[in-house]
Amino acid sequence: MASGNRILKEEKVFKDPVHRYIHIRDELIWELVGTKEFQRLRRIRQLGTTFLTFHGAEHTRFNHSLGVYEIMRRIIEVFQGRPNWNEEERLLCLSAALLHDIGHGPFSHSFEKVFHTDHEWWTREIIAGDTEVNQKLKRVGDDFPQKVADVIEKTYQNKLVVSMISSQIDADRMDYLQRDAFYTGVSYGHFDMERILRVMRPMEDQAVIKYTGMHAVEDYIMSRYQMYWQVYFHPVTRSAEVILSKILHRVKVLHHRGYDFRQKPGHFTGFFEGNLSLEGYLELDESVTLYYFQMWQKEEDEILRDLCQRFMNRRLFKYVEFDHNFVMREWTRLQELFLKAEIDPDYYLVVDSSSDLPYDFYRPGEEEERMPIHLLMPEGKLRELSRESDVVEAISGKKRTDHKLYFPAELLETPGHEEEKQQIKDILLHPEGKTETEHPDG
Repeated sequence: MASGNRILKEEKVFKDPVHRYIHIRDELIWELVGTKEFQRLRRIRQLGTTFLTFHGAEHTRFNHSLGVYEIMRRIIEVFQGRPNWNEEERLLCLSAALLHDIGHGPFSHSFEKVFHTDHEWWTREIIAGDTEVNQKLKRVGDDFPQKVADVIEKTYQNKLVVSMISSQIDADRMDYLQRDAFYTGVSYGHFDMERILRVMRPMEDQAVIKYTGMHAVEDYIMSRYQMYWQVYFHPVTRSAEVILSKILHRVKVLHHRGYDFRQKPGHFTGFFEGNLSLEGYLELDESVTLYYFQMWQKEEDEILRDLCQRFMNRRLFKYVEFDHNFVMREWTRLQELFLKAEIDPDYYLVVDSSSDLPYDFYRPGEEEERMPIHLLMPEGKLRELSRESDVVEAISGKKRTDHKLYFPAELLETPGHEEEKQQIKDILLHPEGKTETEHPDG
């Protein structure tokens, strides 16, 4: 398989704050890093709007992709020479690890919701299309780009290879937990990766963990749980995401209305019309997006202007936690009051929900089946993790969800429509048993 690959005369290294060094010895990997499609990831943040909550979170998908590659390289070092490991798939694993996020767009999840696009689809297009990445991969073999795409899509025939990059304990998760913890400055995401790598073993369908490493895996799962609720689902970050999504939605609406923009949304037109080319997609990154937001602060449209000013100057929405059923009973009344107060509820009254399943065991036939983590017992049998770990068993299959409602609190204090605004505050800020919540600085 690796006939189109050569070993570099001298190893290349990247200094990395998480893994100390990232080592590259394969010519193909070094050339993939140098492609314009991969370099574009330098201009896309790993954590989207999280930098508005944790000011250190400026790291990029370029950083993360190199980190996933490095962890994959180290896993392969542990696997080499062991049963069930096919050395011919080494380069495939490394390439898939490096390229797994290459299809992400700017603030990707917000874009995907508004424009009904999918970064995984764009990843396939970049790998298979007329790109520098595709040209480099084809030097290994004509079918090599498709194999890389299949691994990323989780359809590759060797499930062991898939599990190394996409499972409940994989190279991707092990990098982003540590990297995101480092750049946000929190302690939650740290775990003993060295120990996990040492006790990871290749089996026919997945990578498993020796029983002696169970406590390191427990630590990893709890780290993931904490990172999701303390960082990834942070309410201030979600407030910024809400405003970002509403900016994109407003621009889309105005475009279809024929609004005369001062700064025409040229880079977004393909999204609006549903005919975005791969070339057009690759031209869009966060620096381009922020340029538009900067310029749209001067638009005639009051809503677009206000939303862009909020995002660029971090004047975010306030939020309240609420009982979902309670607010839904009041939802129609709230919308009516917002309209009477001349505050458009489509843009300034937003329900946002977050949910996560920290660890799950295998439930055949369910949507998004999750292959569980298996422990390799001393007698050679496999045991599902939650059957051996009391810590993991306590959280297995338990999906946690919370709901928040976002709104511009300061608009409720401006002159005019005082009666309606007071009723809104009575519903949102002082419902029975609820307290108002705000984290102005994260």
